Amino acid sequence: MRLHRLTLTAFGPFGGTQSVDFDELSAAGLFLLHGPTGAGKTSVLDAVCYALYGSVPGARQSGGQGATLRSDHAAPGTRTEVTLELTVAGRRLEITRQPPWERPKKRGTGTTLDKAQTWLRAYDATAGTWKDLSRSHQEIGEEITQLLGMSREQFCQVVLLPQGDFARFLRADAEARGKLLGRLFDTRRFADVEKRLAERRRATEAQVREGDAELLADAHRMQQAAGDAMELPDLAPGEPGLAEAVLSAAAVARSTAREQLTVAECGLAAAESAHAAAARALDDVRELARLQRRFTEARERAARLEEGAEAYREAQALMERARKAEAVAPALDLRESADAEHRRTAAAEARARALLPERFADAGAAGLATAARRAAEELGGLDSARRAERRLADLLDERAGLDRQERADADLLHEAEAWLDGWEERRTALQARVDSAQQAASLAEQLAVQREPAQQRLKAARLRDQLAEDTNEAVDQVSTAREQALRAKQHWLDLKEQRLTGIAAELAAHLTDGEPCAVCGATEHPAPARKVAGHVDREAEEQALAAYQRADEQRAESERRLGVVREALAAATAEAGDTPTDRLAAEAEELEQRYAHARGAAAELHSAQERLRQAGHEHERRVAARQEAAVRAASRVGHRERLDRERAALEEELDRARGALDSVAARAAQLQRQAALLTEAADAARAAEDAAQRLKDADARLADAAFRAGFDTPQAAAAALLDAAAHRELQRRLDAWQSEEAAVRAVLAEADTAAAARELPADVDSARQAADDAARRLRDAASAHDAAGRRCAELDRLSARAAAAVRRLAPLREEHDRVARLAGLTAGTSADNERRMRLESYVLAARLEQVAAAATVRLRRMSSGRYTLVHSDDRTGRGRSGLGLHVVDAWTGRERDTATLSGGETFFASLALALGLADVVTDEAGGVRLDTLFIDEGFGSLDDQTLDEVLDVLDSLRERDRSVGIVSHVPDLRRRIHAQLEVVKGRSGSVLRQRGTG
Repeated sequence: MRLHRLTLTAFGPFGGTQSVDFDELSAAGLFLLHGPTGAGKTSVLDAVCYALYGSVPGARQSGGQGATLRSDHAAPGTRTEVTLELTVAGRRLEITRQPPWERPKKRGTGTTLDKAQTWLRAYDATAGTWKDLSRSHQEIGEEITQLLGMSREQFCQVVLLPQGDFARFLRADAEARGKLLGRLFDTRRFADVEKRLAERRRATEAQVREGDAELLADAHRMQQAAGDAMELPDLAPGEPGLAEAVLSAAAVARSTAREQLTVAECGLAAAESAHAAAARALDDVRELARLQRRFTEARERAARLEEGAEAYREAQALMERARKAEAVAPALDLRESADAEHRRTAAAEARARALLPERFADAGAAGLATAARRAAEELGGLDSARRAERRLADLLDERAGLDRQERADADLLHEAEAWLDGWEERRTALQARVDSAQQAASLAEQLAVQREPAQQRLKAARLRDQLAEDTNEAVDQVSTAREQALRAKQHWLDLKEQRLTGIAAELAAHLTDGEPCAVCGATEHPAPARKVAGHVDREAEEQALAAYQRADEQRAESERRLGVVREALAAATAEAGDTPTDRLAAEAEELEQRYAHARGAAAELHSAQERLRQAGHEHERRVAARQEAAVRAASRVGHRERLDRERAALEEELDRARGALDSVAARAAQLQRQAALLTEAADAARAAEDAAQRLKDADARLADAAFRAGFDTPQAAAAALLDAAAHRELQRRLDAWQSEEAAVRAVLAEADTAAAARELPADVDSARQAADDAARRLRDAASAHDAAGRRCAELDRLSARAAAAVRRLAPLREEHDRVARLAGLTAGTSADNERRMRLESYVLAARLEQVAAAATVRLRRMSSGRYTLVHSDDRTGRGRSGLGLHVVDAWTGRERDTATLSGGETFFASLALALGLADVVTDEAGGVRLDTLFIDEGFGSLDDQTLDEVLDVLDSLRERDRSVGIVSHVPDLRRRIHAQLEVVKGRSGSVLRQRGTG
């Protein structure tokens, strides 16, 4: 990695824009970054780290980045920005970062928050241009970390070498060294291995215990399923012989259950046979009863048919006469329609003639039509007069319009002059309302930023108060649960002690004369122990143990809930602080009221701006209207004279056309109405004549149709007709009678029904009782058989599961032993681990040994071959072993602790250690070449000779085009190092100056 150029604006102590050309500084190989205390030397290194990782090293990253990094000397409108150009992994990149910024608003007062921005560009050497790669914080961070192969902590240790940290590293104990090395070399995976093995050991141990408990639980279930056919061995989980005893007892119980199943199968077969015979007998009796009821019902229906035979014949005759009358129905409908039409046309003719004058009373249809044509011809001659009359009306309207326009223009001019006189005052007032609303909008934006934090803090305070109450309740619950767990444990221990005292009586209860004792093996039992009053058996002890376990689980759950509540209370207190809730609520309410008031005032901004805009439009409209009214007044004079001349000519023409009436329209209306009445009367007369002829034809056709259908008169045929509802009802009655007659004949003709009628009445109740008794016996037998089958199946299932559990436990116990040995070895608790070193410590010790070897190469040169750093595996007190670091003094030949080095010795020892660590971490990161290094302070503790030796070592680092920057304010270094970057501080901020690079 090589740095080329750094540009920073409003960053740290630099109020303006400053640039650093690292290519020029690196030309000499060794350059100096110096300046007075507080000028900003370290801020240059912070800017490099911020450009790469988006944060600054160490404790300087506390607080909000935007507020911490921004220069207090920067102008309000200048944004903080850092741009770094570098080459890494053969690619030339440019990174630009801008932290969050509270900038002044462009409109109104106050500030607004701009989010952080990041850009990444790559240089295309072929095209000679920069190409944008990404603007995503996450993508750029992942890309830079992958290219450098180091985290921010590693970068700050191996590129920005802070000598104070390594001096502390030299004097630190093993625990502190382990923490630093763990961060640099990322040994979390080895710690995860330790944790994983420990978890696996606990898991396998729990599996073994659970396997024993499950096996014993299955034995208890088999005992429950077998009843008295199985006795369990008195063995606890984990005791030898438990599996064999359980499997043997299960085999005996399965044999007994199968014998019981065979007996139940025989009883079930006999019950099924008896039930089938009873069911067949019941079916036969029911069928006989059904046929007897069917025969009786058929005889009763036949009698009812005989009673309704006369009504059926009358209905048939009525239906036949209606079918004949249907042939006359069309002629009847036609005659009825013709009669109605004749009456309607005769009435219409009478109404039309009543509206005509007396002279047309006797005129026929042809005479009326002739008179209508003459009236229409006279009406057509009035078209020219009507056009003249319409023109005269339009002319009078236009003349009146000119008068109205003249009055309207006079009113408009008066109103426009009055409105324009007050325009300046109105515009000033509207502009003042717009300005006031804009100020309110700016205030509302400022208050809106404050609302959410205030609400969040109030919410956290309320949650804090609630959690405080919950914590008190949880504390009480934990205390109660602990007391209950202690009482349950004491009760279980008391019962266990009582059972152990009387265990001899339990063993004696299973002794049988002639059979060996399970304890001593004797076949004679002269004085077996007897149970005493208050004896505690195994079941009572297990119940007490289960009660204790439940109480202990409740205690653990109560303590877990208490911890959760306390964590939540701490988080809520951290967010809300110690301010009372009512005070926070009052502050939030006051803020909400101010915000609502400002929002209400700001809501008037749009309407105020709209009113101001509308007032401007109105001003323009009023001025234009005043000008247009003056133009119209000048053009009205000539137009009025032309209208008066045309009016006189039209009135003379109309006097001739109107005659005795008031207007041409009245005369035309008179002729139009007369022609319409004559036309309507002629049409009505012709329609009445046609309707009379159609009625006569319909009467003749109806009389002929009635005669052909067999009726004496048309009226008789009309009387015989039936409507649709009556016809359907009559047909339904006839069909129902015929269907019933056919059904009755079919039933009486059935041979089975007739034969059943000759039998004795069927006794269904007796047959049903016999069938119910047989069904009950079958259910009892089936229930007994199912119970025996379930018992066999359950015993088979539990026996198979117990056998599988026995086979599974063996490899689980072997795995537990193997994992336990590995977990103890990696955790440093095993006897095989002689130095009691954890796996992570072992890896860190190897890394520290590499660092010491790499540091020794440079330390010998700096100390003229006197000092050598060595790694030590010795255990220090109760701390870790394997992380010791000693220095060997060649002058004395003795090995001593690094804490005994002097100030100057400590500096070049820590510098050698830092450079060695940089080499090892670089190799660990994949061999990324570090062409630019920085060393921060510590040179003031060296004498001239040692300083020369240190500078020689640093000068050797620039081999293969590597550059080293020294950060120091030691005056002697300015004479020894010509390439310099000076930081000059002032009241308006610091500036950077490069010199000695040309």
